[in-house]
Amino acid sequence: MPDIDLYTLLTIVALGVVTVITRGFFLISDRPWTLPHWAQRGLQYAPIAALSAVVLPEIVMSQGQLVQTWMDARLFAAVVGAAYFFWRKGVLGTIVSGMAVYLPLHVGLGW
Repeated sequence: MPDIDLYTLLTIVALGVVTVITRGFFLISDRPWTLPHWAQRGLQYAPIAALSAVVLPEIVMSQGQLVQTWMDARLFAAVVGAAYFFWRKGVLGTIVSGMAVYLPLHVGLGW
């Protein structure tokens, strides 16, 4: 068995201690703990911010560069999916309508 570096072992133990403390912090207190109003309000936007940070670059970028042409199936699929969502408010229909546009353009026309 190879020798374990002391710094590596210390790092693993320190990360374990930090994890236990941060995750157990909410169990230590006897009284109910609430977030301030400004933090609760900010957390309402967290899912939208995270989703847009992941999805938007996938739609408008290719190979780390902005899409250079309108002949990109992702653009049309995103527009149709967004339109369906604002019209019907259904997630499944949004996915199906977006893919119904994306697949023929991407597979059929090679966009």
